[in-house]
Amino acid sequence: MTLALLWGLAGCGQGRDEGDVEPRVEPGVENEAQTDAAAPDFASPTLAAIKRRGRLNCGVHEGLVGFAYTDNRGEWRGFDVDFCRALAGAVLGDANAVRFVPLTNSQRFQALRSGRVDVLWRATSWTMSREATEGIRFAGVNYYDGQGFLVRRSLDLASASELNGARVCVQRASTSEMNVGDFFQARGIQYKPVIADDEEAARRAYARGDCDALSADIGALAATRTTLSNPEQHVILSDVISKEALGPAVKRGDEVWTSIVRWTLNAVILGEELGVTADNAGDLAEESRDPRVRRLLGVEGELGAQMGLRKDWGLKAIEARGNYGEIFARNIGDDSSLDLARGLNAQWNARPGGLMYALPIR
Repeated sequence: MTLALLWGLAGCGQGRDEGDVEPRVEPGVENEAQTDAAAPDFASPTLAAIKRRGRLNCGVHEGLVGFAYTDNRGEWRGFDVDFCRALAGAVLGDANAVRFVPLTNSQRFQALRSGRVDVLWRATSWTMSREATEGIRFAGVNYYDGQGFLVRRSLDLASASELNGARVCVQRASTSEMNVGDFFQARGIQYKPVIADDEEAARRAYARGDCDALSADIGALAATRTTLSNPEQHVILSDVISKEALGPAVKRGDEVWTSIVRWTLNAVILGEELGVTADNAGDLAEESRDPRVRRLLGVEGELGAQMGLRKDWGLKAIEARGNYGEIFARNIGDDSSLDLARGLNAQWNARPGGLMYALPIR
């Protein structure tokens, strides 16, 4: 026997006990771990409840100009309100099949957990602690914001770092209160917190002169400024002291409903990217040859049916109040009293680009 052959025989038995036997797999028989690989049914009890009642219950801010408020006819308007209508369009085919439920900060998560609302679209920041402790899940981001400071122009301040010893109004038990504390502590700056029970109380305190600065999300500060008697006498400082990714939240435990809300949001964002508007969506559904547009509007594929929705769910979502750019401009952008720049909320491929990036609908 050659030396090479001896080595080969020795290698075959290395590391194996005498009783070891190679596992035998019968032809055509799968391993037990592979037999339970079928995808689960895509069904949502929340969606079923909405269809039974014929209405979406959407939790919104009780009154924030630009985001959620009632006009002089009692009609709900605003950035978040329009996304509620888009979701109703996707789910029920009717953008008006919505019951708006105004909620305070302290009410909002309990309203989700109890089933009082199906979705919370209320300028709410996506944070780790909220998902871990509040029994909710966030479905995406529809507005990238950050916390700042509103001050009187007469103070002639260039930066929030000049607020040493200042009185700062902020809402109690909010991320805003925590962020303000972090900002001043990290810089060794002394300040006097003026704690208000809710957002409206903080705004009133600032308007009365009870504090030198009001700190909140910049979008909320822009809304507050429009309500003051002389808006031009107030300025939002350039400092952005936090990252606030705002988006829709749903009750934890219904992952299918989370997906439906997520993909409706993405449909509205993708609509802007592909040039699909409230006015031309119907025509494009009939005339467009772009496969991306055709899938979005339900002309090709069965994406809607896969989620338990209408075939034209994307079409109805965009026809409700327009694509993302239309919703932004009308409520908080160029065509609104807030006149906020797109900034981070610009499309990813704009010049300059932002963070709005629609996941592929295919």
